[in-house]
Amino acid sequence: MKIAIVGATGMVGNVMLKVLAERKFPVTQLIPVASEKSVGTTIDFKGKKYTVIGLQEAVKQRPDIAIFSAGGSTSLEWAPKFAEVGTTVIDNSSAWRMNPNNKLIVPEINANSLTAEDKIIANPNCSTIQLVMVLNPLHKKYKIKRIIVSTYQSLTGTGVKAVQQFENERNGEKGEMVYPYPIDKNCLPQCDIFEENGYTKEEMKLVNEPKKIMNDNSLKITATAVRVPVVGGHSEAVNIEFENDFNLAEVRQLLHETSGVILQDNPDTNTYPMPLYAANKDDVFVGRIRRDESQPNTLNCWIVADNLRKGAATNAIQIAEYLVKKGLIKTDLVGK
Repeated sequence: MKIAIVGATGMVGNVMLKVLAERKFPVTQLIPVASEKSVGTTIDFKGKKYTVIGLQEAVKQRPDIAIFSAGGSTSLEWAPKFAEVGTTVIDNSSAWRMNPNNKLIVPEINANSLTAEDKIIANPNCSTIQLVMVLNPLHKKYKIKRIIVSTYQSLTGTGVKAVQQFENERNGEKGEMVYPYPIDKNCLPQCDIFEENGYTKEEMKLVNEPKKIMNDNSLKITATAVRVPVVGGHSEAVNIEFENDFNLAEVRQLLHETSGVILQDNPDTNTYPMPLYAANKDDVFVGRIRRDESQPNTLNCWIVADNLRKGAATNAIQIAEYLVKKGLIKTDLVGK
C-alpha cells in the first residue's frame, strides 16, 4: 500500500502522518510530498526518516492513494495527474467539493456512495464535517427545514502563520500579520475572503456542502463564521428547525447512539463541549441541547470538534480506510 501525503510538511499534513500511525493504516511505502522549497528535507513516520519529494516525482511512483492537503490550486493541477496513473486522490482543499462529478464524503454518512471509479474524492470543509455529523441523524428522524449556524473557529484553521501571529501578539512581539487585525483578545467575523453576496467563502461552504453530503437541496442554511483566539478546535452554535416535533430525551439518545458523536450535555454538572477538551480527539462533541422557545419544532445545540483531526486529517484517512476495507483500492496487499 503506497501512500502519498501531498503537503506532508504542513500543519494538516503533520496531523495526517500522526493519524496514519495511530490508526495503524497499512502503509507499506510512505511517499511524503511537498513544494519545491521543502524537497530534500526529511520527516519522521513511525520511527523512520523519509525524504520529501516533489509532485512530479510522486506521480511517477504511482501511489495507491494520495491524500492532498496542499491548497486548491495545487489540487486542481495535480490531482488529475495522479488519477491518470491510477492513484485514488482524497483531497482536503475546496477545489473539488462542489464539482458534480466528485463525491463529497463524510464516511459515517455517505461512504457507501463510493466506487472504484471515484479517483478524486473530496474531503469536506472542517466546519461542515462536525456540523453534518450531528445534523444527519436528526434529519433522518425529524426532517430538517432550516439551519442557522454561527461558528467560533480556531486559528489552526488558517494555518501555522496564524498561530504564530497569535503567539507574537500574546508575547508582545512584532511579526507577520496573516489577519487584517490583531486576533489576541479579539474575534474576527471574517473566515476566508468575502464574496459578492456579503458572505465569506467559509460561510458559503457551510451553506452548500451539507446539502451535497446529506443529498438534500431543500435544506435552508445560513451561516456566520467567526475566527476566535483559540488553538485546538472549532465550535458551532446551531439552531435547527424541523418539520416534525421532537422529544428532547429522544434527541439526546439518538445522538448518544451516533457513531463518531459524543454527547456532553448535563447543565447540573456544567458538562458541555469545549475546544480545550476536544483537542487531539477524533470525535465530534455535542451539548447544550435545548428547545428553542421562540418557535415550534426548533432545537438549539453546541457542536465542537478538533478541526485538524475529524475536520481534516482523520476524515480523509477514514475515507482511505473505507476504500481499502471495501476492496475499492486494488493492490497486492489487499489481494492477499
